[in-house]
Amino acid sequence: MLTDDGKHLYVSWDEYHLLVEKLALKVHASGWEFDQILCLARGGLRPGDVLSRVFDKPLGIMSTSSYRAEGGTLQGRLDIAKYITMPKGELAGRVLLVDDLADSGVTLNAVVERLRATPAITELRSAVIWVKGVSTYTPEYFVEKLDTSPWIHQPFEEYDTLRPEALKKKLSI
Repeated sequence: MLTDDGKHLYVSWDEYHLLVEKLALKVHASGWEFDQILCLARGGLRPGDVLSRVFDKPLGIMSTSSYRAEGGTLQGRLDIAKYITMPKGELAGRVLLVDDLADSGVTLNAVVERLRATPAITELRSAVIWVKGVSTYTPEYFVEKLDTSPWIHQPFEEYDTLRPEALKKKLSI
């Protein structure tokens, strides 16, 4: 649900899962065949996992981080992991890159540039749930293009500040 001021978008678990499923169908409808999925951790882990299961393709993970200040709400220096975690072999062939959103586009542009320089990758396409209005990168597949650039409150964000003692209290254990 987008707030009246357009600055916040609140997403429930049910909405989130539906959006990931819609993303899978958009990729499928394109008819593009790919060999592997590479998700960007952390935001792309959940959609990457679902797409890996739906398409029955191996899932690789690349860690990136740019949100550090103000409880993860202000973009900081971009860090991209040197290595990619794969269940078997190397990242190669036709690769679907998955993240949760194209925010500024900085992370996706940097990762795509690095991956395109990898000789073993013959084709690369990307998929996200949301593309924000300010993004300098537009993936081949996305579910929602937002005219503005609201802060997207994803359902799992509660865990960003929930520590074991608070969780214990929440569950009354």
